[in-house]
Amino acid sequence: MARNIELGRRGEQLAADYLTAGGHRVLDRNWRCPRGELDLVTLDRGQVVAVEVKTRTSLDFGHPFEAIDRRKLERVYRLGWAWCAAHERAGAAVRVDAVAVVLGRRGERAVIEHLEGVR
Repeated sequence: MARNIELGRRGEQLAADYLTAGGHRVLDRNWRCPRGELDLVTLDRGQVVAVEVKTRTSLDFGHPFEAIDRRKLERVYRLGWAWCAAHERAGAAVRVDAVAVVLGRRGERAVIEHLEGVR
């Protein structure tokens, strides 16, 4: 379990760095409420973005995006709206993005893919 937590944190940091380089501003990391947790909350071109990050060490068990099903996506939207309500942004439009991070073997560069406005 600790290995998965470490893997997730590493992937979230790489995703945050990638998004920041692309113009996003990170507003929150690992935000929790009774309904669940958001990996990242960013601001992109004035819009609040709830970001779901999925990290894998290989594609042996499928692509990271395959782990984001309809239920998970609906939950991320609800959490995004809850984040806005908790941070004086009630009623703000929320976009959900997904970031896949595949770390690969030692010495290899991580492969990062970003999907905007996942529905």
